[in-house]
Amino acid sequence: MARYSIVVPVYNSEKTLDELYERTKRVIEEELGGEYELVLVDDSSKDGSFEVMTRLSSADSRVKSFQLAKNFGQHNALMCGFANATGDYIVTIDDDLQHPPEEIPKLVKVMEDDPGIDVVIGEYDEKKHGPIRNFGSRVINRIAMDATDKTANLSMTSFRLMKRYIVDYILSIKIDTPRIGYLIMAITDRIVNVTIHHDERKYGSSQYSFKKLVRDFKLEVMSNSILPLKVVRDVGILSCIASLLLIIIYIIQYIRGDIWVIGWTTIIVLLLFLFGITLLSIGIIGEYLMRIIGESKKIPNYFVRKTDAAKTDKEKQ
Repeated sequence: MARYSIVVPVYNSEKTLDELYERTKRVIEEELGGEYELVLVDDSSKDGSFEVMTRLSSADSRVKSFQLAKNFGQHNALMCGFANATGDYIVTIDDDLQHPPEEIPKLVKVMEDDPGIDVVIGEYDEKKHGPIRNFGSRVINRIAMDATDKTANLSMTSFRLMKRYIVDYILSIKIDTPRIGYLIMAITDRIVNVTIHHDERKYGSSQYSFKKLVRDFKLEVMSNSILPLKVVRDVGILSCIASLLLIIIYIIQYIRGDIWVIGWTTIIVLLLFLFGITLLSIGIIGEYLMRIIGESKKIPNYFVRKTDAAKTDKEKQ
């Protein structure tokens, strides 16, 4: 079993894989001195990425290569990598070399200095992404925080170091559209950031287009966030209260003789009553939908970080 598993989702990166392999190998061997494996998952690239991966696997048994049958997306590719990683610690890193492998020891040092930490996430000193990618990252990060009730001072990126038990729990959660950052925050709050360098992209342009930004935003909202349902619920409740107050006001005005149009009060009161009940019903439905969404994710009620195995076994005897 390797000590470190470096999991890399790959897409159209035939030009960077050799350098990524060499730099990762040098860093792990020279600075960390531990056993490692490089888990490469090709997300159905359109170039020769998988051919490069198989060549690396043939030359070095520590390299594992997998090719997905179609383009499932970065998070699903990571799930494949997690399922085939054997390390005590799992590092996720991008394939375009904007995450320098030389920064991995920074993440490791933070975790070694504080055993109470479960996840270390790289926070860029200066993002070298384009404006669309940066905006998308901020929006998705905000949604993930809202979905897990975490504070907004935590920066979520795809350059991270996790303990084995975190990855095991991620794999145990059966969800149709996994979002790794959300699942991590659902499992543990022992997460810290460490500042890392973010390099310029060496080859090609980012695959993160406006279309992909919209798609990811939709996935984050529909898969993780119940914010729209909260808004519907709150609007329904507030509208119902406002309708009741207006009904009282109009009835008082009618009794005092301030309304002269015959039948106006009756029509307005009935409309306000019906609209108020309708909006309140929508709010109640929203509340039930939020609970259904929570149940459908099948996320356990708790996650055990440590246990006294010897004592537990003795009590069972």
